[in-house]
Amino acid sequence: MTLPPLLRDRLSLPLIGSPMFIVSQPELVMAQCRSGIVGAFPSLNARPSGMFEAWLRQLGEALTEKDAPFAVNLIVHRTNARLEEDLKLCVQYRVPIVITSLGAREDVNRAIHSYGGIVLHDVINNVFARKAIEKGADGLIAVAAGAGGHAGTLSPFALIQEIRQWFDGPLALSGAIATGRAIAAARMLGADLGYMGSPFIATTEANADAAYKQMIVDSGAADIVYSDVFTGVHGNYLRPSIVASGLDPDGLPKAKDMDFASLTGGEKKAWRDVWGAGQGIGAIDQIQPAADFIAQLKAEYQAAVDGFTA
Repeated sequence: MTLPPLLRDRLSLPLIGSPMFIVSQPELVMAQCRSGIVGAFPSLNARPSGMFEAWLRQLGEALTEKDAPFAVNLIVHRTNARLEEDLKLCVQYRVPIVITSLGAREDVNRAIHSYGGIVLHDVINNVFARKAIEKGADGLIAVAAGAGGHAGTLSPFALIQEIRQWFDGPLALSGAIATGRAIAAARMLGADLGYMGSPFIATTEANADAAYKQMIVDSGAADIVYSDVFTGVHGNYLRPSIVASGLDPDGLPKAKDMDFASLTGGEKKAWRDVWGAGQGIGAIDQIQPAADFIAQLKAEYQAAVDGFTA
């Protein structure tokens, strides 16, 4: 398996902090990068649109080559009216890593490659994985069952082994990864990197309501509901937050059409009212600074690797 130097030499733990709507903002990204993992945020978190350029400038000035690189998540679905604007800024500020979601586009990949950037595309099955690589993505993020946000349904064992039958490039695994041992297990399965989001909600730097952070600490896998009603794409959500919004988790209404243009609006959205999380949160028992949590992950990871080799 081959990793580009950006993902091989500048990480002290093989982990990407996944970009989470609302939650991932520069403070969390900088804490992650300074602790040796890739920090990432969705461009749509920067609202109004002019804020995205300010964030890119801030990260470019604050982070150095001694830190891990950061990544920007671009939603390439046709309903994202900001895609072209945000893509131009990614090129202008030479964003090191771009994570594309909900559609693989050759023109987006070419634009990122024009300055030497890396494109990772998230996929939920082998068919989408092949299409992404055929259209020029450099690597893949396998989103398996149990992942937070827009999750797939396939076992990580099935998804990784099918992709590795034909693809030898950069591959990250997402799905209920919440400990250093889980990161080591992802590598044992054949992934190069772990991809972790939900545990970082319970960090002091996360842009999340205090009640959201505490709900991560208090909840476990049984509290996760898989539904497509909130955005038109299936994802995992915290049952208590659905109840608090006045909905019945066991009797949700019909899903609406997928529409990511609404994420840039000013009205209340499902992302604010109903909180996403993956099935791995049962391992999270406290709210703490990201640096402390990553230090814990590093110790757990090394202990697991040492155990495997022994």
